[in-house]
This record gives sequence, C-alpha cells and structure tokens, in this order.
Amino acid sequence: MPLVLGLGNPGARYAATRHNVGWRVLATLERRWRRVGSESGERWRAVRIEGRGRTLDLLYPLAFMNLSGEALDDWRMTHALEPGELLVVSDDVYLPVGTLRLRERGSSGGHRGLESLERSLGGETYARLRIGVGQAAAAELREHVLETFEADEVEAVEASIALAADAVECWADEGMRSAMNRFNRKVKSEEESET
Repeated sequence: MPLVLGLGNPGARYAATRHNVGWRVLATLERRWRRVGSESGERWRAVRIEGRGRTLDLLYPLAFMNLSGEALDDWRMTHALEPGELLVVSDDVYLPVGTLRLRERGSSGGHRGLESLERSLGGETYARLRIGVGQAAAAELREHVLETFEADEVEAVEASIALAADAVECWADEGMRSAMNRFNRKVKSEEESET
C-alpha cells in the first residue's frame, strides 16, 4: 500500500507555518478523496483514502520535526512498507515559494525531518516531494520555517499545495518518473499566466 508521509509539527501554533506545508498537502488529499479509515499511535496519525481507483495511506507524524523518523518507526511496527511505496512531502528553504521538486532519492539538505527519516530508513533511498517555502539567511532559518507566509506569498503557496496534491496523485497513478516530468517546475501566479 503506498504511503504518503507529510512532514510537519503538531499543534495549532504550527499549523500555518512554512514547516507544515507537507501536512497541508495531505489535508488537501483528504478533502479530494474518500476517507475509508483512520488510526493513530502515540507518535502518529494515519488516514486511509480511496479515489481514482487507488487506495493510499497518509501519515502525519505527531512527533516534532526532528523526530519524524521515530514516528515512522512506530508506524512500521504494525504496518508493512515495501521499497518504493513511500513518498515524503516536505518544505524546502532552498526553493522559491511556488516551486516543486520531486526526486527518487537524495540528501536531506540539512532538513531535520529528512535527516530523522534517513536514520529510520537506513539511507537516502526514498522518494520525496519538496515544496519551496522561500529562502532566509542561514542564521534565521530556524525562525523562518516556524513563521507563517507573508501576504504576498499566500497565492503562490496555495497554488503549490494544490499542485503538490496533483503530483502525489500522479505518483500514485503513474509512478515517480511521470510525476517528475510533469511537476518539476515553478507554479505560475495568475498574473504571470496572463502575460
């Protein structure tokens, strides 16, 4: 069963922050598809959805970002996860707001959630969908990812979250290569589309 793991921090204080775009993509998929089940553990919450002739499991780690791998470990104690069945959705401070990047594998790039998952999985060989949340100076990155988006970023963020949900659906339907070919591009704002 394909598993889509969205990185984020638990709690209302973090819900709209840059770090939580992964959870927002999962929430978008929940609204689009039909929920057929849910369960939770001490460190995770999972939702099973159906649609488009497919069934997906969505996993929300309930541990803080740097402990995401421990949440996945807990989930895997009672669920099988085959190689190639995992897609991780995360924020990326090195990509401009409105940009998506899918990769079959790769380094964490210093992202604490991805580092934790690498420890859990024993390497970097897992698919990931990164959503640009805008850059900040190195000294300000910790605060940057825990902030909400600026007013002039909201349209691009909403568009990229919707497009990221499309990319997850493509990954589930057609595989990672197809999703990479279709979605590794910048989201255009309405203004750019009209020119």
